[in-house]
Amino acid sequence: MRRYLFNILACLLLSAFPIGTFAQTSDSPGATPLRRWDKRTHPKYAGWERLCPTHAKFQYAGGMGVSSFGVGWDYGKRRQWETDFLAGFLPSKYADKFRLTFTVKQNYIPWSMSFNEHWALEPFYCGLYVTTIAGEEFWEKEPGRYPNRYYNFSTKLRPYIFIGQRMNFNLKNSLVKHVSLFYEVNTCELYLISKFTNKTLKMKDILRFSFGAKVQLFKD
Repeated sequence: MRRYLFNILACLLLSAFPIGTFAQTSDSPGATPLRRWDKRTHPKYAGWERLCPTHAKFQYAGGMGVSSFGVGWDYGKRRQWETDFLAGFLPSKYADKFRLTFTVKQNYIPWSMSFNEHWALEPFYCGLYVTTIAGEEFWEKEPGRYPNRYYNFSTKLRPYIFIGQRMNFNLKNSLVKHVSLFYEVNTCELYLISKFTNKTLKMKDILRFSFGAKVQLFKD
């Protein structure tokens, strides 16, 4: 059951990378007109510009360490897709020793509501991410020293799903386009399995909160 859920999440992660969307803009032929209240646009990138990160992120909690930092790329006609790579840390007070974590995160932001030239709300977004922790004590497949299927899950990789909201404040300078504050509610496959097999667990027992900030960078 655990392996089945992990495979589903992995397939969703791979399918969330639409090929060729980095070059799309709202001015492209046949592009869907922008909603009047959705002011997001995607600048046209060419060549090596596509490899330059479009934003930086900080996140507190979320199963990827106490804190994590990273960069990401947005794409799509309205910048509705984001892919992030984050590195986090877990202090020794929360583990046997200081640990590093690494996360690949995929976000889908279907809507943005602009109130004026400065403020915008993204009332709902969702996605998934996979986190790994550094250390030889953790494994992807069950070690041979244990009986078959004794530990039928990976201790090194953990898939999560989440939903969240963001508030954006637009700036006008040569480097930063806007700053976003966000919060997320997430859960992982182990919590979901526990919920399905243990009816006494409540939703608050399997849901976790995290929050953070995103800095959107201008294209040079």
